[in-house]
Amino acid sequence: MRAQDSATAPSRIAVSTPRRTTARENGSRQNPGTVGILQAALGVTAFSLTFPATAWGLEGFGPWSLVAVRTVLAAALAAGCLLVLRVPLPGRRHWAGLAVVAAGVVLGFPLLSTLALRTSTTAHAAVVVGLLPLTTALFSALRVGTRPSRTFWAAALAGAAAVVAFTVGQSGGALTTADLYLFGALVVCAAGYTEGGRLARVMPGWQVIGWALVLCLPLTVPGALVALSYEPVQLTAHSVTGLLWVAAGSQFLGLVVWYRGMAAIGIPKASQLQLAQPLLTLVWSVLLLGERLTPAAPVTAAAVLVCIAVTQRARG
Repeated sequence: MRAQDSATAPSRIAVSTPRRTTARENGSRQNPGTVGILQAALGVTAFSLTFPATAWGLEGFGPWSLVAVRTVLAAALAAGCLLVLRVPLPGRRHWAGLAVVAAGVVLGFPLLSTLALRTSTTAHAAVVVGLLPLTTALFSALRVGTRPSRTFWAAALAGAAAVVAFTVGQSGGALTTADLYLFGALVVCAAGYTEGGRLARVMPGWQVIGWALVLCLPLTVPGALVALSYEPVQLTAHSVTGLLWVAAGSQFLGLVVWYRGMAAIGIPKASQLQLAQPLLTLVWSVLLLGERLTPAAPVTAAAVLVCIAVTQRARG
């Protein structure tokens, strides 16, 4: 009887019904790439102001002072965030990668590009930015093991060629000592971007650049003191504004959203958004520095946008 009763008794196992998801939840689940693209685009916008802001900063600071002080200020901002949020130290396995980010993004690229801008215009310096997406994708293929499709590479090469042709045409195409600094900056920055994008998959992007900045403090603090003692400083509205932007906007906040974007959509695709950076830099150069653009700018802009669209749709 007990067996029969238990067989005929109504089941006590509750059958769960699927919960209706909200529109916000559906959007976050269905479009994670959209958020990543927006974050990477914000980073590119911040980076596009770096060269004009550096040119402003050089009006009142020497190149070594500008780089050292900007890094110290950015590190102070990052350290404050890390302390307030009580973020624990990264694991030992991450310190080597953070050192690469520090050497490439925190020290190498700012120093080499600032030295180049002493004798180069922002338009000429934009050449390095035009080549940076392709170089970053190459470093990603070697370091992370990504294998983008042929369509991806074709669009990337086409976009890089368009940007290089435009920016070299603007600067006259002559190779100078500044070009050596720019090409060196290109290599070290691509390595730092790749390693930072890899680390951003296992820790928040702002912590990646935050710890990289803090890691450089033993070098940048004494470096800033020595540089300021040897290089004259003239505080003006332009020099102070340029310093504050490259410290807070380019060196910290821009890299925070940039690394988050790379972690969300992948290093190769995020790097291709930087194809628009030289054109944005030229726009800021006109508005902030009074430089002139040629009629080729809108044509190049259209070509770059097409290449970006293709790389975003290509499967890697």
